[in-house]
Amino acid sequence: MRFGGAGLVAAAGFAVALAAQQPPAAPQAWPQFRNTPQLSGETTAPLPASPRLLWKYEAGAAIESSAAIAGGIAYVGVANGDLVALDAATGAVKWKYKAAGENIGIGESSPAVAGGTVYIGDLSGVLHAVDAASGKVKWTFKTGAEIKSSPVVSGSRVLIGSYDGSLYGLDAVTGRQVWKAGTDNYVHATPAIWNGVAYFGGCDEIFHGVRLTDGAEVVKLSTAAYTAASPAIAAGIAFYGTFANDVVAVDIAAGKVRWRFEDPDRQFPFYSSAALSGGVMVLGGRDKLVRALDLATGKPRWSFTTRARVDSSPAISRDRVVVGSGDGKLYILALATGEKLWEYEAGAGFTASPALADGRIIIGDTDGRLYAFGQ
Repeated sequence: MRFGGAGLVAAAGFAVALAAQQPPAAPQAWPQFRNTPQLSGETTAPLPASPRLLWKYEAGAAIESSAAIAGGIAYVGVANGDLVALDAATGAVKWKYKAAGENIGIGESSPAVAGGTVYIGDLSGVLHAVDAASGKVKWTFKTGAEIKSSPVVSGSRVLIGSYDGSLYGLDAVTGRQVWKAGTDNYVHATPAIWNGVAYFGGCDEIFHGVRLTDGAEVVKLSTAAYTAASPAIAAGIAFYGTFANDVVAVDIAAGKVRWRFEDPDRQFPFYSSAALSGGVMVLGGRDKLVRALDLATGKPRWSFTTRARVDSSPAISRDRVVVGSGDGKLYILALATGEKLWEYEAGAGFTASPALADGRIIIGDTDGRLYAFGQ
């Protein structure tokens, strides 16, 4: 994309707005999928220069769910239906909650922790609210189909998407349905929250904005692309990859696509959700690459090649990127250049995304092992 005159001014103004975006959550916690309500995938938590394996937990089935960390406890869902709480420092199990039977299980839905409650969806379509201290169920809510979206808590609402084509707004304390917003296909993505509105790209090729208070749809923008990735929002722009083999930046206020990125030589879909930091977005692709794109223009900054597709969503800690790959390796890359700084070979692939808190990296693999790395 080329800019001239007013275009240069607009791009410069956008870059300034990005630099002034809200800082990520406190480094001692990673309370939900992608850490922040805007799904930025960023933290200020420092990481050791060369992390070592602190502990490993055998969950007994595949882990596609990405961990949440709060109050020194790591929470993760397992394909055998368990929601597990572990001491983040030692890996000791605090409790297990059976959310679903082994033939149903928990898929990609990742825990969200708020107000002493852990929320997670299962593949039978049930959202569970579990006491964070004891592991006892508080309430459950049944949707009409499987849940792969991750819950998001905003004020008194917990939001959950379902393959029944709906995004639900529930009372976070009681589980009572407050509203239901319908779409024309699965709601796979996790919604990002911006200025009182939940935004998500749909499997119906529509970018939706749903008001938190009453579920009214306030944005409905066709992007001509089936979308499974969750959007990350900065300065009123939503960034996400699609199954049309491109990455889009949607200007929410203007109601239009600001830019699109498409690799002319590698036509593969994007399943990974982006992480945003310092004017850069980083995401994985099914072409085996991890990419960094300029937020203002969509121009490539760098790419890093793995040996398998990258469905894991990157996490950013200061000047480093942490991301897993289907090649069975967890990587740390330099945010500025994409240079590989560290790797760990687990053997089994990573589709879950890393959680970063208190100097630790916690992530599960498809063989059912949950790893913690740190100093």
